[in-house]
Amino acid sequence: MDASIIFIVIAGIILLFVFLYFVPINLWITAIFSGVKVGLFELVFMRIRKVPPRIIVESMITATKAGLEVTTNELETHYLAGGNVPTVIKALISADKANITLGFKQATAIDLAGRDVFEAVQISVNPKVITTPKVAAVAADGIQLIAIARVTVRANIQQLVGGAGEDTILARVGEGIVTSIGSAASHKNVLENPDKISKLVLQRGLDAGTAFEILSIDIADVDVGANIGAKLQTDQASADLKVAEAKAEERRAMAVAEEQEMKAKAQEAKAKVIEAEAQVPQAIAESFRNGNLGIMDYYRMKNIQADTDMRESISGADKGGSSRKKPDTGKKKED
Repeated sequence: MDASIIFIVIAGIILLFVFLYFVPINLWITAIFSGVKVGLFELVFMRIRKVPPRIIVESMITATKAGLEVTTNELETHYLAGGNVPTVIKALISADKANITLGFKQATAIDLAGRDVFEAVQISVNPKVITTPKVAAVAADGIQLIAIARVTVRANIQQLVGGAGEDTILARVGEGIVTSIGSAASHKNVLENPDKISKLVLQRGLDAGTAFEILSIDIADVDVGANIGAKLQTDQASADLKVAEAKAEERRAMAVAEEQEMKAKAQEAKAKVIEAEAQVPQAIAESFRNGNLGIMDYYRMKNIQADTDMRESISGADKGGSSRKKPDTGKKKED
């Protein structure tokens, strides 16, 4: 008997907790006293649809107290779509207090697009300052300038869905800075009036198609970098020198090759002369056999050759000064 009573009590407690889980009476009472019309069975159906009733009811209470017109079905739908219901309600309240036009559908679309809708509303009220990284550009005189800019932006609610983000703003501002510095005739002009960069960049409409509206672009710092023009000229001169050296080496190699070719031709000519001289005795012997040359003619030719050789040797000795008289030693030859 005692065991059955204990079992009944335990089963009753379990059933009570299950009932309170599926039927959140406390939450329903809180909603009623807060002026939110929500049915008890509606809360039960939220449990069945795996929607946390507390999130929906608390968001409804917050929206009702702020004067917003939303329904539990809209909040449930947004939650089931993967949205952040409390963030959307906070964004709607903040936009309403700041007199910013923002509807529930637009807010949920921004939230489902992956953007923080509450942060977007805050940026619309309190503009955000974005600092660009160092942007290096070269003026027309070849001097490099390194600039840092601060871009003040506010969120464009109408462009949050499908609009470009901060990275696009930074890229466009950097491009505008490079163009502005590059169009300057001298780097001194940029250093004297850095506000010209801001004016030129703002005139380009860099916030088109983005989720932000650019309010101002301020140049925070401009530093002088390297002399790119002089460096390029030095590199060009070095390249020209290497090209000239290569051409000179090519001409030298061609001259050496031509010299070697001329030597080869000279050797070839000498070989032909020697070959021709070797044929002379054969021709003389052939003349003897054919009777075209007599013995006396041969001797006369030899005498002429000997006289010619003697004259050449004598003329060579006179030119060289080698024919000198022997010094007198003072001794007389005996008879």
